[in-house]
Amino acid sequence: MRPLPLSPETAQKLAKQLNIPLEHLMHMPQHILMQKLAELAKTAKEEQTDGHSADKADVDPNSGASGERS
Repeated sequence: MRPLPLSPETAQKLAKQLNIPLEHLMHMPQHILMQKLAELAKTAKEEQTDGHSADKADVDPNSGASGERS
């Protein structure tokens, strides 16, 4: 198995984000790396969504923001 064709900077960043040794990353099968990157992206998206949903939870849906007038 040949090492992944990654630049040294990219390999270092990925190893740090995935919390794995650089040597393991360079010899990891490509399909496993893609799976781990997908999981990383999913958790990053969930963290980003959780931060925004807390802001939206403070808005009262009955406060008249829907444009209705009484």
